[in-house]
Amino acid sequence: MTDLPFAYLTRRQFIAAGAAFVAAPGARAQAVSGAQQPADIETHGLSTFGELAEKPDFKRFAYVNPNAPKGGSLTLTTQSPTFDSLNGYVLRGTPAQGLSLIFDSLLTSSLDERDAAYGLLARAVRISPDKLVYRFLLRREARFHDGSPVTAEDAAFSLNILKAKGHPVIAQMLRDLLSAEAEADDVLTVRFAEGRTRDLPLVVAGQPIFSKKYYSTRPFEESTLEPPLGSGAYKIGAFEQGRFNVFDRVPDYWGKDLPVNVGQNNFEKVRFEYFSDSNVAFEGFKAGAYTLRQEDTARIWATGYDFPAVRDGRVKMETFPNRRIPGIQGWYFNTRRPMFKDARVRQALAYAFDFQWTSRNLMYDAYKRVTSYFENSDLAATGLPDAGELALLEPYRAQLPPEVFSEPPLPPVSDGSGQDRALLRKASELLAAAGCVRKGETLFLPDGKPFEFEFLDRYNIFERHTQPFVKNLKLLGIASRLRVIDSAQYKQRLEDFDFDVTVDNLTMSHSPGEELRNYFGSEAAKFNGSRNLAGISDKVVDALIEKAQLAGSRAELVTVCRALDRVLRAGYYMIPHWYTAVTRLAYWDLYDRPEREPLYDVGYVSTWWWSEDKARKTNFTRR
Repeated sequence: MTDLPFAYLTRRQFIAAGAAFVAAPGARAQAVSGAQQPADIETHGLSTFGELAEKPDFKRFAYVNPNAPKGGSLTLTTQSPTFDSLNGYVLRGTPAQGLSLIFDSLLTSSLDERDAAYGLLARAVRISPDKLVYRFLLRREARFHDGSPVTAEDAAFSLNILKAKGHPVIAQMLRDLLSAEAEADDVLTVRFAEGRTRDLPLVVAGQPIFSKKYYSTRPFEESTLEPPLGSGAYKIGAFEQGRFNVFDRVPDYWGKDLPVNVGQNNFEKVRFEYFSDSNVAFEGFKAGAYTLRQEDTARIWATGYDFPAVRDGRVKMETFPNRRIPGIQGWYFNTRRPMFKDARVRQALAYAFDFQWTSRNLMYDAYKRVTSYFENSDLAATGLPDAGELALLEPYRAQLPPEVFSEPPLPPVSDGSGQDRALLRKASELLAAAGCVRKGETLFLPDGKPFEFEFLDRYNIFERHTQPFVKNLKLLGIASRLRVIDSAQYKQRLEDFDFDVTVDNLTMSHSPGEELRNYFGSEAAKFNGSRNLAGISDKVVDALIEKAQLAGSRAELVTVCRALDRVLRAGYYMIPHWYTAVTRLAYWDLYDRPEREPLYDVGYVSTWWWSEDKARKTNFTRR
């Protein structure tokens, strides 16, 4: 399952999860307001560690076709069955998909680099020697869709309003932003607190820039169906609440010829279709209601694509390598609930889920098991902790379980029967050690209450995986059930932490920083709407997160993350699911694309284009 958690993620997916300043060589900018201080470093982009791949005078990214034609449409679906707001940057409402398409940010990312961004609204950045003051030099030609200029006042307003009234996750990410001020019409001065996180500059640079004038007559914090004023390559077109929303390409988009945009934003329209049920959504694709589908269900990929349009070649099926850290998907326990306070209880429940049976019988053995919070990367802990990890962990030895100092815990491996008695016996032993008592067919918690809980979801996609798990839990005396509710209720209940267990999918960057606080930090466990659904509140975790935020080199970050991985895995905060090393796409044969894909994304929204010849051959009626 791959669902972007918030609309504020950029169209290049999680620039805000990346990075810090790198003193990359940069061309000296023309004279502007806000004189450069002698010791300031000027750069055309920001990156985490090391040099930027693109030079200051680069003309375009290597993964685009600079001569790609404009026109046609791309129609997608979403895992959200509805929407009721066109404001994706506040807590209220369920936002429409794709809203980041209408907003430009100060910098935008490269899909060939894991943690790098280059000038969009800002043509350059000047950084003070202590890296606490960043001056973004804005492009004077930048315009909102109504023709008004994008100024430093707008940028300062945007950062300040997001910190004060934006979604709590955004506000939390910006807490070390001391000030954002317009030094001149084209100079935004941003000041950071001492000890600020490593990736805060790119968090700031990746935020959407709003029109200050537009919001002078409108409350920013309200959900609304009024299309907001943006400055990006697309603007909101037709929409019908709960059914579809369309983004229209802006033909006179101010930034269309910038190096970061050449060969991109090629579709005349980008459309999202909404379906109340995943099975109905698949039938919609077969009927041509939408034109490209990222297939996240192995069963459907293996058996569902035997329909006429596939057989005659009108629908293509392809896989693309996924070089990113996969989503850390699993059933996450809400440790705010009394029954999940004890780590031994959480560990015990993992023994009741038979992944091997599930993989073979339900998923065609198409997935690998998630074992780490930094899966498929050099950040994952393996073997015994090395000297660097031990140096970080030893001061907390008395507060940590012994397994932190041995090989990191791995999910149990069953005999594949679906009901492994040895694993269920181990689960019973752990539950007994935690003070649970079995009386007849019912397991009672240490407080004397029956052990029962609910799996909460907004889709039925995991029902086939959950029900055998429920059956094994019943053998342990635990009464559990799956409850599927509508999207609005689900969103509200997660924001209020009103659930027992739910599926979550955490997006982790190659150089994790601020997202660690959002996912695992004690402060995030306290405020509604945070991504710390598990309610992790651990001083050792917090201490390691702070060290990760301040890591001065890639090697240092790797060591800290491996130590953090050991502590999190020993906490058994989730029952890990599975991932695939490829992205599976099915699409109607209407598109062409560049000779090579970007290294870290397929890039179909930004780099593909409509083919009139293929559309005629396919006899496809364009929406």
